[in-house]
Order: sequence, then C-alpha cells, then structure tokens
Amino acid sequence: MHIEVTAEPLDPQRAVELVRRDDAGAVVVFLGVVRDHNLGRRVLYLEYDAYPEMARRVMRELAEEAMGRWPIVDVAVLHRIGHLEVGETSLLVAVSSPHRAEAFDAAHWLVDRLKERAPIWKKEVFEGGEEWIEGELPSPR
Repeated sequence: MHIEVTAEPLDPQRAVELVRRDDAGAVVVFLGVVRDHNLGRRVLYLEYDAYPEMARRVMRELAEEAMGRWPIVDVAVLHRIGHLEVGETSLLVAVSSPHRAEAFDAAHWLVDRLKERAPIWKKEVFEGGEEWIEGELPSPR
C-alpha cells in the first residue's frame, strides 16, 4: 500500500510500478486532472491545501477498507497539494487486482470516498475571482 500527500507532480507510470504484481491481471489507474472550466467559469488554476498527517491516515484507512472489500493485490493513493495548473494531476489512484471488474470497482469507490472524507481542500481561481470548492459525489449511475 502506498499513500502520499505531496507538492511534487504525480507520475502515473511510477504508480503502476508501485502496484503491479505478477498475480494481478489488472491495474486500473484513475487521474483527477485540473480542468479549464467549472460552473460556467474559465478556471485559471487550483490551490490544494491539506492537513497532511490526517489526510494520509484517512487515505490509508480507505485503502485498507477497499482491500478488505475487494480482492486487491495492492493500491496507491497519491494526492497533490499546492498550486496546480490546468492539465496537472491532482489525484492518482492505482489499484491492482487479479481481475479488472474488482480493480475498477475498488478504484471508483476509493475516489468517491476520498472526496467525502479526506481533509484536503480545493480553492478554484477563475476569471474574476476565487472560491473554495466542496467535494461532491456524482449522481448515481
């Protein structure tokens, strides 16, 4: 299990290497990327802040819970803090599992729970202002 809260750029290939194992037939990687718009506004950049020790603890607890719910071989949960430009990766979740369905399900669950529980906050700077944005879960599919 690999948990990080860092100001350094996130590397998807590194995350794959952290979780890939010979007994895992699937590696699923999710990248949360800063987009150029939100709520009809042009986004200039984001600022992420966190309570790093608590964020790592919550991320680890969620990863452990996911490993108990699905047959996961390994998991990496990495989150950026600080100034992020449009196109940069803010969240990286990588899950390895014997089969793809479980890897996809676990990764999806982890991303949603992180938005709910991790003490990580996002300030959106857009044309004409800035606003702290609350994490929201998407509507059920």
